[in-house]
Amino acid sequence: MTGPVSAQELYEVIRRRRDVRAEFTGEPVDEATLLRILDAAHRAPSVGNSQPWDFIVVRDPATLRTFADHVASKRVEFHDSLPPDRAATFDPIKIEGITESGTGIVVTYRHDRGGPQVLGRATVPETGVYSAVLAIQNLWLAATAEGIGVGWVSFYDPEFLTDLVDLPEHLQLVAWLCVGPVHEFQEVPDLERFGWRTGRPLAEAIHRETFGAQDAPPARSSAYPRSPGS
Repeated sequence: MTGPVSAQELYEVIRRRRDVRAEFTGEPVDEATLLRILDAAHRAPSVGNSQPWDFIVVRDPATLRTFADHVASKRVEFHDSLPPDRAATFDPIKIEGITESGTGIVVTYRHDRGGPQVLGRATVPETGVYSAVLAIQNLWLAATAEGIGVGWVSFYDPEFLTDLVDLPEHLQLVAWLCVGPVHEFQEVPDLERFGWRTGRPLAEAIHRETFGAQDAPPARSSAYPRSPGS
């Protein structure tokens, strides 16, 4: 370890994180880097220290192609459900990099891991799934720090993916993540660049004491000129 990471370096990694689609180089992430990223995910906080996640690493080209073809069919279905103006905006947006990344990580959740009494989950059972999502965030930030892109794919039928990776019934799908080296991280999130949706200002999300009391809009910082997004 070379020394502690500064707050500025950490914030910069958070700022640079993107949902990557088109920027994968086509080279696979090397095993040592992959294991460091998965180790970061495994160190995420979890309710009752239950660590309810599992990570299925998928690299077989035939499996990647099969999943990519399925996702492409779901993209067509979504496109066809849109009104013409939104369909035209959606047309150039790439929704996955399954084959280009060369590595898929399927993140799952197991509700009974940690025993029948998971400390902290009794009244809010969703905290188990929240824990798995925290593992994804750890993975994503660690990958960004390594110069590795991550793309979360959500255009699929869960039953299809369950069969594809042979999930047992006691595991719940949480995510398919495309993971691989990238040429660059886009400064502006894809959905903003292509006009689908822009992020909202932080002030709109901050409330004081009650939901109705919001902060005044802050002055825009030159260091962080863009709103957050994918």
